[in-house]
Amino acid sequence: MPGVSKNILVVDDEPKILEVISALLENKGFHVFPAENGGKALEIFDRENITLVVLDLMLPDISGEEVCKAIRRKSRVPILMLTARAEENDLLYGLEIGADDYITKPFSLKELYARMEAILRRTQNDLMPLNVRNSFHDGDFIVDFEKNIFQKSGHAVSLTPNEIKILSALIKYPGKVFTREELIGIALGSEFEGYDRAIDSHVKNLRQKIEDDPKKPVYVLTVHGLGYKFGGD
Repeated sequence: MPGVSKNILVVDDEPKILEVISALLENKGFHVFPAENGGKALEIFDRENITLVVLDLMLPDISGEEVCKAIRRKSRVPILMLTARAEENDLLYGLEIGADDYITKPFSLKELYARMEAILRRTQNDLMPLNVRNSFHDGDFIVDFEKNIFQKSGHAVSLTPNEIKILSALIKYPGKVFTREELIGIALGSEFEGYDRAIDSHVKNLRQKIEDDPKKPVYVLTVHGLGYKFGGD
């Protein structure tokens, strides 16, 4: 499966379901973070760079709906809901609060994986931020991905296609730390065989164009030992 990273958060209070799903995904090459309740799920989500969330609705502490809402307030990471409820209103509500898809229990592992593949394929190719036009720090930096317009301090700046891809990914997931490998997959493609430090030169050039002081960036931030994240308000 193509993917930017491979961290999956699986949330379910049934140990057997956690065990079976984790075994499947680990066998497929993913790094699985299991959580048996909503509190632990949110703790893991805040700590790790999660690629996709498999979320049960019926949890013992914080409901799956509330976990979904909490995640959506800070991230657009895809969410696949697991539910024993088959009523249409319940399923529609899950989609309304931010789930990307749902699967009803009992389900086959083959169907679960197929839905995950579809979600990841769809979201990986959708790098456009939630809002087409974004303004940061009281208009200091403005981006309009639809019209391909970028302005710094009221002046237009010209970004390369790779710089646009990097910036778009960072803005889409504010607060998420992207590793160099992830940004290479986004900007240069999964077939790129050069050094992972190649992404640093793109980031350096991007900072020269959008930062007041490239050595003290406020938009494209370095997280030492991990990678980069967006620092806009």
